[in-house]
Amino acid sequence: MTDAMPGPLTVGQVAEQFAVTVRTLHHYDDLGLLTPSERTRGGYRSYSRADLDRLSTIVVYRRLGFSLEQIAALLAGPDDLIEHLHRQRANVTSQLGQLRALVTAIDNALEAAMSKRPATRAELQELFGDGFDEAHEREAEERWGDTPAWTQTRSRTASYTPADWTAIRAEADAVHAAFVAAYQSGAAADSPAAREAARAHRAHLHERFYDVDAQLHRGLGEMYVADPRFAATYDALAPGLAVYVRDAINAHADHQGE
Repeated sequence: MTDAMPGPLTVGQVAEQFAVTVRTLHHYDDLGLLTPSERTRGGYRSYSRADLDRLSTIVVYRRLGFSLEQIAALLAGPDDLIEHLHRQRANVTSQLGQLRALVTAIDNALEAAMSKRPATRAELQELFGDGFDEAHEREAEERWGDTPAWTQTRSRTASYTPADWTAIRAEADAVHAAFVAAYQSGAAADSPAAREAARAHRAHLHERFYDVDAQLHRGLGEMYVADPRFAATYDALAPGLAVYVRDAINAHADHQGE
């Protein structure tokens, strides 16, 4: 920056070059921190190349947060430019480390805050794909909106975070996988494996969405067969699975004496 300045500069030129005020330069002079080496015939301050190098050092130290008293003490030491640059580099490196630590802390706080917020519709769409359809949601509200189960579901899920929904998706997939495994193994719908899948299905709904007693669970099983869309969802996993799930639900309730 100062290489382009061939001769002494006026206080105004220096102020403009270093983005400081003339008043600041006068203050530095009054403190003896930066006294111009020369004066013009009219008595005005005139800054030499050495003065500009000293000012460069002062500006850097000020940006690093040093007080004018600290800077004066630093400049009173060995008048070695290389030593000053080493000192400046060490201080900048130290501040960089502190700033990186601050960025990490902010990132951690942001991640924690993000993890506690409710999931957005876009995130649900990404997680569940075709399983999340706003049209189906509106239809479901029209169909069950006046039921306690719907009210309870809306209340519970309103605060579910992306992490909650990810866990819910994993639980639902595990339940479906258990039904498919039992079905494809040839186990009867009233076998221990099928009843266990039905138990897990009921627990999943009961814990995540709404209270499910045996009667309601049986009703859901019937709906999975009677409603073409539910039936298609299960039968897409394995042909005939919808009926098997209904029968397993009934078998589980019977086994529990409910």
